[in-house]
Amino acid sequence: MVTDQSTPLTGRPRVAILFGGRSSEHAVSCVTAAGVMGAIDKNKYEVIPIGIAKSGQWVLASGDTSDWSLSSAALPEVAPSGRTVTLAEVGGEHQLIVTEPNAVPQELGSVDVVFPLLHGPWGEDGTIQGLLELSDTRYVGAGVLASAVGMDKHYMKVVFESAGLSVGPYVAVTDREWTTDAEAVRKRVDKLGYPVFVKPARAGSSMGISKVDSIEGLDAAIEEARRHDLKLVIEAGIVGREIECAVLQGRGTAAPRTSMPGEIAVAAGEHQFYDFAAKYVEDGAAALSCPADMPDEAIARVRELAAVAFDAVGAEGLSRVDFFYTPAGELIINEINTMPGFTPKSMYPQMWAASGLAYGDLIDELIHLALTRKTGLR
Repeated sequence: MVTDQSTPLTGRPRVAILFGGRSSEHAVSCVTAAGVMGAIDKNKYEVIPIGIAKSGQWVLASGDTSDWSLSSAALPEVAPSGRTVTLAEVGGEHQLIVTEPNAVPQELGSVDVVFPLLHGPWGEDGTIQGLLELSDTRYVGAGVLASAVGMDKHYMKVVFESAGLSVGPYVAVTDREWTTDAEAVRKRVDKLGYPVFVKPARAGSSMGISKVDSIEGLDAAIEEARRHDLKLVIEAGIVGREIECAVLQGRGTAAPRTSMPGEIAVAAGEHQFYDFAAKYVEDGAAALSCPADMPDEAIARVRELAAVAFDAVGAEGLSRVDFFYTPAGELIINEINTMPGFTPKSMYPQMWAASGLAYGDLIDELIHLALTRKTGLR
C-alpha cells in the first residue's frame, strides 16, 4: 500500500472496499457495500472488494451487488474461504497478498485507499482504523479515537456534555455492576422514570435495543442487550421528533459541511421506534422528510450543533448526527454515527441528495478526502 505520502497519485486509484466483519451488523455492512459498489465510478476507480467473514478471515469477495442484497430470504454473509487476504510488506510497500495452502502467494498490488464499510465493533470502533494507521494506509472516515468514542454511547455522551451539547438523562451499566448488584442497577434506572430505552453501549443498527414501559420488562430487555454487548446504556424516553443531520468533512482546513436536516417518520402499529426491521427490511415502514418541517432558525441550529458534535469527537470524512426536537423547541443530541448506513436508501445519502449532492458524487468526495489526507498524527 502507498507509504510515501509525498508521491502524487497517478492513473486510476485503486479502492479496496472492506465489508462484513465480526459484529452483529455483518449483514448491514454487506448491504452498505453493495450500495457503494453499485454506484462508484468504475471508470475513475479500480475497485477491489474484500469481505471479512464472521470468523475474522479476510477474503476476496464478489463484486456482484446482488450477492449482498437483503431481498433474499437469508441475510447476506461473507463466507470463509481457503484463500486468505493479508496485509504484507513487499518491496518497502504494504500490499494485499492472497495466500492459500500449498500455493505460491498471489500479490494483488498496492491500493491507494481503503473504504471500510464496517458497522459495529471490530470495524467501526477504531480497531480497523488502527490497523490501517499502522500500515500508513489512507482510508475513508473517522480515525481511531473518533471511531472509538462514536461507537461507545457512554463515552460519546461524556464528550458531548463536555462540548456543551444537551444530553438526555441516562445511566451506563457495566457487566460487573449488573452481575454483582442487579438491584442497584434497577434502582438507578427507576430514577429515570419510564419508558426507557435499553441499548448495547457499542452496537448500532438498532441491534439489541428495547423500549421498556415498566420495571417488569427491564430485566428481559437488559439480557437481550447483553447478547450484543456486556456494557449497556439505558436512556430516559424523550418526547420529541427524531431529527437527523448528515455531516461531511470540509476540504483542507474548511469547516465541516452539513446537510439539510431530515426527520424520520415510523409507520404506526408494528414499530414502537426506528428499529432494525423499519430501517432495513420492511419497505414503507419508515420515511425521511428532508428538509424537516421546522422553523428556519431551528434548522440552522441543528446544522450548527451537528458540526459541533462532529468536531467534539474529532470525526473525519462522514458522520450522521441524531437529535430529539422537543415540543419546547429544545434540541437534545442522541448520538453520532461515524459510519452510518450508506445504501442509496439510507438516511445519510438521502439527506445529501436532498441537499444537492448525489450518491455517486458523495462517494467520490469521500474518496477524494481520504486520498488527500495524510495518515499518522494529524
